[in-house]
Amino acid sequence: MLSFQGAPAKDLCDRHLGPTRRDVLRVGSCGLFGMSLGSLLKLEAAAADLPASAGGPGWGKAKSIILVYLQGGPSQLDLWDPKEGVPDNVKSVFNPISTRIPGVQFTENLPKLSQINDRFTMIRSMSYTPNGLFNHTAAIYQVMTGYTTDKVSPSGQLEPPSPKDFPNFGSNLVRMRPIDEPMLPFVMLPRPLQESNVIGKGGTAGFLGKSFDPYTLYPAGDDMDMDKMSRIKIDDLKLRPEVFSVRLQRRARLRDLLNQQMPEINRAVESYELDEYYDRALSLIVSGRARDAFDLAAEPDDLRDAYGRNTFGQSCLLARRLVEAGTRVVEVIWPKVANSDNHSWDHHSGLSKRMKDQSAPMLDSGLSTLIEDLDDRGMLEDTMVVAVGEFGRSPQRGVSTSGNNNSDDGRDHWPYCYTAVMAGAGIRRGYVHGKSDKTASAPIDNPVHPNEMLATIYHAFGIHPETIVYNHLNQPRELVKGEAVTKLFA
Repeated sequence: MLSFQGAPAKDLCDRHLGPTRRDVLRVGSCGLFGMSLGSLLKLEAAAADLPASAGGPGWGKAKSIILVYLQGGPSQLDLWDPKEGVPDNVKSVFNPISTRIPGVQFTENLPKLSQINDRFTMIRSMSYTPNGLFNHTAAIYQVMTGYTTDKVSPSGQLEPPSPKDFPNFGSNLVRMRPIDEPMLPFVMLPRPLQESNVIGKGGTAGFLGKSFDPYTLYPAGDDMDMDKMSRIKIDDLKLRPEVFSVRLQRRARLRDLLNQQMPEINRAVESYELDEYYDRALSLIVSGRARDAFDLAAEPDDLRDAYGRNTFGQSCLLARRLVEAGTRVVEVIWPKVANSDNHSWDHHSGLSKRMKDQSAPMLDSGLSTLIEDLDDRGMLEDTMVVAVGEFGRSPQRGVSTSGNNNSDDGRDHWPYCYTAVMAGAGIRRGYVHGKSDKTASAPIDNPVHPNEMLATIYHAFGIHPETIVYNHLNQPRELVKGEAVTKLFA
């Protein structure tokens, strides 16, 4: 079925007039291969033609971004902001170690990152006051979209993802900065955002429409299956054995023939340049570029070992390969559900063993090798890397801040002060932004709200954070209510 809706209308509050997601041709129940993907690519290309005026340090430096999302909320005190001379129930059980930056210490959990922190910026003053955000799902939604949710129960659980949701920042980026290569613009792996039974909240394109949703790569296997990345299946990017590229091209010619016999439809959609988007869809499948990027076996064994032969490490390696092939946004979600055990960052109990033996070693190897690998290849010049969770952990062990039970060897949720890492695309090297107080309870210098971090990301892509988009009710909304932290840029 072919259907047409609406007339071309303004989609952004600027000089660009073009088709919106409501204005574009929808193709459904169509037997010609490539039409659905073609319409997806067309919608993705309906991007804003934003003003080209410079916006200060770092403006427009980024071409791609890898978000290493530490879902669950890692403890700042037990990783990258240890404190001395504090009460025993605040002090980390792990020993502090020196780093490449004089006077800056990490804990013994991060020996590899401690030796390359002269290549990235640390923000030790991430902070916000919660509004129903003590719990994971609401906090995840905020850091991914820049907005708080309308419905938050006392436990923090929310309704499932909705077409009315604000878009994930990656969806905004690929819409406003579409790619030219026959490549997937936005990829999320190796699992969805999740707390309990709320899956994917904050991880979709929301009111932008499904055309800007990420390509999700969720290999089969549970969160304890560390070998799942070796079983990646990308069947929707492969030609079926009986469909050779010649046959696919023949189908494209058949489409052209049908178009010639449908002059009314051709005239109706003339301004949409459909052939261009069909061709891009065809190129994505036939070129094999996306398919080849997923082939981790093409990497040397020693590099795969350096990243870590586990789900997180191999996801970081795959993120580099995707960006190298032309992907604009890759979101690597920590491979354990938020409120969980084992290598989850949600350390309400068992912190001393779980962090030392499970979560920290994976983070240390995967993130450090990712930054080094990108830097050594020259890709850090225009690839931004961000590692952050939805909040930190309580300074005092064993106390309840969110209604959860916490053992003496656990810390509860703490949004008032935590740490993030940023690198690449003009971000300063060997820089510590902000400072926490003596117990890492609150910033005493240069606090940074998660919205300001998102604004900084948009700024790096040459997009004004205050750019207006229109939601499902055609109401104007800012991309994010926050200003870019330009001090983070060199």
